[in-house]
Amino acid sequence: MGTKRELPYVDSVNEISMHKNKFSFTIHMHTQIQPPSRFNSFAAGKVSGQRASPPMLRSRRRGFTLVEIMIVVVIIGLLAAMAIPAFNKVRFESRKKAVTNNLRQLASASAQYMLDKGATQAAYTDLVGTFTDAYIRTITPVAGENYTSIVIQQTLTQLSVSATAFGTITFNL
Repeated sequence: MGTKRELPYVDSVNEISMHKNKFSFTIHMHTQIQPPSRFNSFAAGKVSGQRASPPMLRSRRRGFTLVEIMIVVVIIGLLAAMAIPAFNKVRFESRKKAVTNNLRQLASASAQYMLDKGATQAAYTDLVGTFTDAYIRTITPVAGENYTSIVIQQTLTQLSVSATAFGTITFNL
């Protein structure tokens, strides 16, 4: 509390000269010792015998009221109520597209298998494997669907699979 600051102020300008359209001047700086600025307003108007307290000490920090906290909780609840169904819809659609993409890959691999082998049908077990002659890798089920029982014939125009979460999903060849 007893710290004092030195504040510079300009006492006078001693020299002003002009040389080639440029002004130059010399300023002498002096320092003046002053108390911190937050007490300045109290020192001048202080009544004898009374002690003035700085405004920083008089104000206290205020917390949130129960009503304000409840309003925030209600707003967060409303936002969650709107966001969760939208998130579930997006998740459902992405799973459905993943299953459709798996069927598309099966159809493409079966067409390549039938061209290479001269066959009229291709079973899932003929297409899937880890060897160099396999046409696709093992398909991981997205929604509980089973690809192992699929047999693709050359005359088919659609490829379908049943998923526990969606029902039947069809891919047009």
